[in-house]
Amino acid sequence: MVKEYGGEERKKGLWNKMLDVEEAKTQVLFAVPMILTNVSYFSITLVSVMFAGHLGKTQLAASTLANSWASVTGFIILIGLSGALETLCGQGYGAKMYRMLGIYLQSSIIISLFYSIIASFIWFYSEPILILLHQEPQVAKMAAIYLRHLIPGLFAFALLQCILRFLQTQTVVLPLVICSLVPLLIHVGLTYVLVYRTVLGFRGAPLSAAITLWLSVIMLGIYVHYSDKLKDTWKGISKECFKHLLPNMKLAIPSAVMVCLEYWAFEALVILAGLMPNSEDSTSLIAMCLQTESGVFMISYGFSAVVSTRVANELGAGNTDRARNIVAVTLKLSVFLALVIILFLVFGHNIWVRRIIGQRYLMN
Repeated sequence: MVKEYGGEERKKGLWNKMLDVEEAKTQVLFAVPMILTNVSYFSITLVSVMFAGHLGKTQLAASTLANSWASVTGFIILIGLSGALETLCGQGYGAKMYRMLGIYLQSSIIISLFYSIIASFIWFYSEPILILLHQEPQVAKMAAIYLRHLIPGLFAFALLQCILRFLQTQTVVLPLVICSLVPLLIHVGLTYVLVYRTVLGFRGAPLSAAITLWLSVIMLGIYVHYSDKLKDTWKGISKECFKHLLPNMKLAIPSAVMVCLEYWAFEALVILAGLMPNSEDSTSLIAMCLQTESGVFMISYGFSAVVSTRVANELGAGNTDRARNIVAVTLKLSVFLALVIILFLVFGHNIWVRRIIGQRYLMN
């Protein structure tokens, strides 16, 4: 018995040298809700594309092109702009400067909404821009229709990303899961009704996404305003937020540039696919590949949110050694996550494609 016990202790000690088990458990328990939240928000727009895509090949090409254009010019940039809150709110929470979290949130919302106004004009006049980029005229026209009906969702997404960072940096994750999964479930039924049971048809797909995103904003807004957990960090609207616009932008703009460079390298493939022969098929297929890549990114982004929050909290509290250990554990977990995703794509890609676009491309 002594030998067995000693052997188990040695194995346990060896494992702990390879990976800080307790820290890994903490990160996984934090990451899973964030992954569910990010995947749910990503799935809202994906579900709309899936319903629109089943109306025909032109609708599939147009909706996927529109979704990629929306990501390039809107959603991705808003994700990057809200990234400043991971640093500001994370360090503020770690340093117990609780009141400042609400101020930072408001300044970030102002910046994100200002950009949303700019992006909405780009979306509204996207048809000539897409044609200028040598996209198929009919596909570009329908993509522009899709984008115009998605514009209200752009402003909702801007608010969502800021509130998400605000709650995430305080490790308040359960409300995020509820306020993303519940709207997603409603969204599936809503999209079906608007696309197949009303005169809206193709237009119903982006409109349902906009409605669902606003539903999530309302749910989170009610929680932030009335939750006792946030009474120290949310004190209501304050004019002081305007004083922090410039410091916020100094972090938000580099964050947006970094995120955009990561995404744009892939999304540019959709535009290039429109230049190929038989562009409807090539655009649809390339876009579906990128939708898969974006979904995988949402999973890894859950761990990114964990390390950003925990490192910022520890740095705010002055614990640099713990912050260094958190980064090391996250890198090891990321390698394991990448291997799991690769295996899923190798052995389950046919099932995934059938769920998105049906059988017609698999049979060609």
